[in-house]
Amino acid sequence: MDKLGRLRLAKDAMDRDWTDPGLDLDAVAACAGYSRYHFLRAFKDVYGETPGQYLTHRRIERAEEMLRSADLTVTEICTLVGFSSLGTFSARFKARTGLTPSAYRARHVGRGASLIPGCYAMLWAGGFSTARSEKRSGSGPAYGGEGEPAAADDAARATSTADRRAEP
Repeated sequence: MDKLGRLRLAKDAMDRDWTDPGLDLDAVAACAGYSRYHFLRAFKDVYGETPGQYLTHRRIERAEEMLRSADLTVTEICTLVGFSSLGTFSARFKARTGLTPSAYRARHVGRGASLIPGCYAMLWAGGFSTARSEKRSGSGPAYGGEGEPAAADDAARATSTADRRAEP
């Protein structure tokens, strides 16, 4: 595979795993099959910025989108886009956009549709673990305890009531 193909693999890995705070230069360089320093030089030569700068820009772009559209706190957005420090996130955000995350939200909210509720945004972005269905053990009733009538008893009573109405 040529140099550009290897760098594209690494860039694709960053585009795919941008939310992972553990994504580091060694992991991305391994995707390209380069040492970290050789990868750093090659990436900057081809794309004009370091892998760290590229990843930060991707994360800030996603944060801008979430600040405009989701009803989440700045701290929640910070962790969802892959930053582990709120201070670092705020400083990088301001350096890129010229505004703090809160000021950015205040300026851009209200121009379009209403904000997406935070619980939906967190679920979509992977902030919540989803419930897993587990099979129930035993053959008891699905609802209620032992003393309550089973569904078959309810159906029998409904049938007998219908029979009584049908009689002349």
